Parts: sequence; structure tokens; C-alpha cells
Amino acid sequence: MHIADQSGALAAQRKPFYAQLYVQVLVAITVGILLGHFYPSVGESMKPLGDAFIKLVKMIIAPVIFLTVTTGIAGMSDLQKVGRVAGKAMLYFLTFSTLALIIGLVVANVVQPGAGFNIDPATLDASTISNYAAKAHDQSVTGFLMNIIPSTIVGAFADGDILQVLFFSVLFGIALALVGDKGTPVLNFLQALTTPIFKLVSVLMKAAPIGAFGAMAFTIGKYGIGAVINLAMLVGTFYVTSFLFVFVVLGAVCRYNGFSILSLIRYIKEELLLVLGTSSSEAALPSLMEKMEKAGAKRSVVGLVIPTGYSFN
Repeated sequence: MHIADQSGALAAQRKPFYAQLYVQVLVAITVGILLGHFYPSVGESMKPLGDAFIKLVKMIIAPVIFLTVTTGIAGMSDLQKVGRVAGKAMLYFLTFSTLALIIGLVVANVVQPGAGFNIDPATLDASTISNYAAKAHDQSVTGFLMNIIPSTIVGAFADGDILQVLFFSVLFGIALALVGDKGTPVLNFLQALTTPIFKLVSVLMKAAPIGAFGAMAFTIGKYGIGAVINLAMLVGTFYVTSFLFVFVVLGAVCRYNGFSILSLIRYIKEELLLVLGTSSSEAALPSLMEKMEKAGAKRSVVGLVIPTGYSFN
């Protein structure tokens, strides 16, 4: 991938300061914090703005994954590459998720962020955990694999289950590749459909500042800055852990592949701020996939690795 080159190209085409998405998102987050702090009731009423933006993004995720994966795989001359990419991706996810867990455990045991809270367990509401446990999927290997297979194709898209959509997309892409020339009209149609779908993604991203503003205003309005300050040690521990993982572990990976972690961060800064403002990593999925393609990653690799990574973590 050519992250550094893309970062330089973006700098050359730099928009006016006020027109850059990351600046707009940052301003929106700041305004949301101020509104939620000084006018809590008004801040809470902004919740629909954040929820609406998240729903708009989730609406487009399944089509983006389907088109990216299907056209990428169908256009590959060697289908064995699909298996190799999937195998390498799973090895990467397992290895680096384990490293992330180790770093998290070490930092948590050193800092002990929950020490001193002295919360009486009897005062806690256990219903939330009970509801979550009741709705959680079977986390055994068999249950996980069975959950990947959708009951119906329509159901996978209707529910927005990323892994199920990805599973069907891989199978459909392989089928298109196997039928050869007979599948060319379908492939051409899907490739043509990709253009307006990604244009829709760019249009939706223009609403990101509104979504970030609504989500942040609601959070501060409902829970207050005081609640955030009380959790400062926990939040600080999280950011220290993230900093170590990103700049040490991922930094080494980036350096091994010929670019710096700072170049990558600059390249995806809009997506990082979007996740910060909306508290939803899914909000950045479509635009992140588009940027990785522009950076030089193959469409089939982007379509397989990024959605799987979201679901895996």
C-alpha cells in the first residue's frame, strides 16, 4: 500500500481549513460537549441526531461489503489467493488480539483503575447484564461458525450481520468466478453499481459532524462531565493501553511494510474522529474501506479483511 503517497496527495489537494471533514467533526464534538454541559436537557434531546447517523451508516454497510467482496473475488484469476488471504488474516487477528490482551492485562494490573471506587454490589442493577447474557450468541467454536451461516440471504442483509453478509458475498464471488464468461454481465452490473454506492457513502459522510455533535451532546447532557471526570482513571488507562498498542505493536507492523504509523493516522484521521464522536466503529467502516482501496490495497483483500476484523474484535 502507498499510505505515505496518498497522504502527500491529500495534502496537495488540501481543502480550506473549515471544509475538512476532520475539522468539522472536531468542532462538532467540542460544541456537543459544551451544549451538553451547559444545557443538559437540550443536549439529551440531541440523541436522535447521533442515532440517525449511525442508522444511515449501518444501512449502507451491507451493500458496500457485498459489492466490494463479490467484485474483488470474481475478478481474481487465482481463487487460491482468497484462501491464502483469509488464512493470513485469521493468523494476524489471533496474534495481534492476543498481544492487545496481554498489553491490556499488564497495564490494568499496574494501574488498577477500579481501585478505590468502593461500590456496594447490592446497589448495582444486574438486569442489564442478565439481558445481555440472555441475548448473547453461543460463543463456542461450533456456535460461532453456525452463526456465520445466514438462515436466508435476505435475512443477512436485513439484520445487517456483517459476518453473514461477508460469508454470502465470498460464496457469490467464487460462484461468479467459476461460471466464467457467463457471469461477466452480472459482474459488470455489480461493478457499475459500486460507483453510486460509494458516492452515497461520501454523501452520508458529510453528515458525520451532525452525528458526532448529537452523540456527544447526549452523552454529556445525560451523564455530565463530572461522570466522565470520575472515570478519568479508567479512561486514561484505556488510552495508555491503546497508545502502547498502536505506536509499539502496530507501529512495528507499519514500519515493516514501509510506512510510518503517523502517516496511517494522518490518512485515516477523519475516521478516527468519527469513531470518537459517535462511539461506533461501524460509522467509519464504509469510508475506511474506500480509503484502503485508494491507498493501493486490492479490493478483494479490503473486502475480506476489514469487515472480518470488525466482527472478529
